[in-house]
Amino acid sequence: MTALGWLIMLLSVGTVTALLIWCIYMVLTIPDETKHIHGFEQEPPDTKTGDE
Repeated sequence: MTALGWLIMLLSVGTVTALLIWCIYMVLTIPDETKHIHGFEQEPPDTKTGDE
């Protein structure tokens, strides 16, 4: 492989690796992440006490 081929390959792999590391960092360092969790607060039927 020529020097230009190595340069293009290293730039490509380096860019993708940097993007992956940045994305993982951003996901793991979200401030107040519990405020952004959406879902439902229902209890499954097998945990009901029968008081209903």
